Amino acid sequence: MSETRNADWFAEKLSDTSIRGIALETSALIRAGALPVGTKLPAIRDLAFALGVSPATISEAWSELRRQKIISGRGRNGTWISGDRFVAKPERLASSGNYGEGVLDLTAAVPDVGLLPPLADALTYGASAESLNSYERSHILPELEAAVRRDWPYEPEAFLATNGGYNAVYTLLHALVMPGASVAIENPTAMRLLDILEDLGVRILPVQCDKHGPLPSALEAAMKYRPVAFLFQPRLHSVTGQSVSKARLEALGNVLAGSDTLIIEDDGVADISVATKHSLGGRYPDRVIHILSYSKTLGPDLRLAVLSSSRAIVEQIQSYRSFSAGWTSRILQSAAAWLLRDPRTDEILARARNIYQQRHDELTNALRERHVELDDGEGLCAWVPVSSEPFAMVTLAARGIAVHPGAKFSILPSNHIRVATGNLSDRCSEVADAIALACTTG
Repeated sequence: MSETRNADWFAEKLSDTSIRGIALETSALIRAGALPVGTKLPAIRDLAFALGVSPATISEAWSELRRQKIISGRGRNGTWISGDRFVAKPERLASSGNYGEGVLDLTAAVPDVGLLPPLADALTYGASAESLNSYERSHILPELEAAVRRDWPYEPEAFLATNGGYNAVYTLLHALVMPGASVAIENPTAMRLLDILEDLGVRILPVQCDKHGPLPSALEAAMKYRPVAFLFQPRLHSVTGQSVSKARLEALGNVLAGSDTLIIEDDGVADISVATKHSLGGRYPDRVIHILSYSKTLGPDLRLAVLSSSRAIVEQIQSYRSFSAGWTSRILQSAAAWLLRDPRTDEILARARNIYQQRHDELTNALRERHVELDDGEGLCAWVPVSSEPFAMVTLAARGIAVHPGAKFSILPSNHIRVATGNLSDRCSEVADAIALACTTG
């Protein structure tokens, strides 16, 4: 049975009646156990009167706690304490299970570690990096910048090394986008991108996609809400395995003409794709932020991505970074530069690319033989249409196979499952049989 705290009780406990003060002191009361989970909060107008503030002040304070998922509910049903955690949690990523022994885990679209380049020589070289152990907050090592410039899809003003692709997105969004602003993003998209946006508290505007990329008509509809940024994957989509065509990229650029919307291009799969690198950076150099992650190609423990943009935007992002690490390890930057210069890396990537494509095609062809139709694609996963996501998930789980439901990657309703193929070196027929059964109407 839930407890109730009336407005007078709160008025005695809260000393700072600003929006931030009410949110912080209420959080402290929850943390101390004075407001247990399940406690019903007083009506906004009653609490506003007791504290001598406007109802809007209470509403804003409650919105902050609701964003942190500390309180729930609103309107006639009231508001209550729903949680006692105070550390942001990526809900979509955190909902991934630990499936234990005997379960074929096809949830993580990650590279096969046996197909990554060896790091020993690269790290030995990196241990002698320029300005090693300096506290100077440098943007990027000159040798890494020289290596990435060779095939960057346009000529940017400035580069910045970051601690991985998602770190780049997280950092730039916090540096450049205010909570409550609107951000357009392709739908579906990477679940961690949605986690970042939801934690930031922005209004997410989904932009539907087809096999050529985000639909210009859908982006045009989103632009009516004047989004601060449009975030999409310009090369190989990490969920659907589709690539944005040259004509589609040009059409998206036409929709974005005449606006001041930031254009964030997230190339997270990189050279696993055979698709050509391309960007709107040459057309909109003052507002494109292009990100290239090396986690899937050189290895996730390098923790390295590089972004480019105008000098002014890179300085803003770097300024925000100065609150924390301030720079990316020079050892890792130098090691990555060594790998990018080494001809053997190209050979290793070419082999990995072929094997990933074989594994992807083996599953998709097996599914087609079982009358499951899906689009061609590449990369580390397959995006499979199903009649019912819950039925598909239960059916696969009963056969010891774990996949992700499409809902994790989508703001809009979804009827898909995402199946990781990057490490699916055997058991393909077994997986295809189970998915075919899961695709029947539940």
